[in-house]
Amino acid sequence: MNGIIDFHTHAFPDALADRALQLLLEDGRKMYDIHAYLDGRVSSLLSSMDRSGIEKSVICSIATKPSQFDPIFAWSKQIHSERIEPFPSVHPDDSRATERISLIRAEGLKGIKFHPYYQNFALDDKRLFPIYRQLEREKLVVIVHTGFDLAFERVRKADPLKIIRVLDRFPSLKLVTTHLGSWEDWEAVERHIMGRNIYMDISFSLDCMDRETARKIILNHPKDHVLFGSDSPWADQEQTIRLLKSLELGEERERLILRENALKLLSAM
Repeated sequence: MNGIIDFHTHAFPDALADRALQLLLEDGRKMYDIHAYLDGRVSSLLSSMDRSGIEKSVICSIATKPSQFDPIFAWSKQIHSERIEPFPSVHPDDSRATERISLIRAEGLKGIKFHPYYQNFALDDKRLFPIYRQLEREKLVVIVHTGFDLAFERVRKADPLKIIRVLDRFPSLKLVTTHLGSWEDWEAVERHIMGRNIYMDISFSLDCMDRETARKIILNHPKDHVLFGSDSPWADQEQTIRLLKSLELGEERERLILRENALKLLSAM
C-alpha cells in the first residue's frame, strides 16, 4: 500500500468502547460542542481508513493511572498490524515507568502517548526527566497532547515554552506535539515553536482556527516536521484530509504531511 498515515487516532477495546466514548463526550461537552464520528472500535476505524485512503493509523491510548499499563499494553499487542500502529501509555506516577518503556520497545511498538491533563502533570515537570531519558535511549516516539484541552480548565500544562524546555534538555527526544503545536494557543506557537525542528501534527486544529493562521504556521515550519493526524473519532478522517488540502500548501508539502514524514519517523528506530 502507498496511502496516507494518520498519526493521531483513538480507539478502545470493543467491550469498553461504548462506555469510554460516553465518558469522554461528557467531559468534552462541559466546555465545547463535540461529538464522535465513529463508535470507538478498531473495526470502525479501519472502515473509515478504507473510505479515506488511509494506509496506517497510530492509535493513541492514555493510562489515567499506573495500573492501566498492563491491560493497555496487552490490547496494543493484540491489535498491532500492518495497518494499526498502537502507542500504549505509561503513567508518570508508575514506579516502573522506565521499565515499561523498555518492554514497549522490546515488543516492537514504536512509541507511547502522554496526556498532561488526563495524567495530571506539567510537560516540563522534573519527575518526567527519567522517562524522557529512557525514551531517548530506546528511540521511541512520544506523542503528547499540547496546548489547552477542551475538557479542562485552561491551566498551562503543555504550552510552547514547556515544549522548548523539554527539548532543550532532551534534544534527541522524538517528541510529537499535537494540535498544530498547542491547541488554541497558536499565537504562542507562532512566537516560540514555528520554524524550529519540532514535530507537530495537525489533529483537531484546522477546523478550530482560521485558514490563514494554519497556513502561516505550516508554511513557516520545517516541511519535514509536520504530520497528518485526525484525532478520530473526535474528527472525521476524510474531512481532515479535505481541510488540509483546502490550505493549498503545494504538492510536495501535502505528500510529506500525509505520508512521508510519518513513515520516516516510524522507521527511525
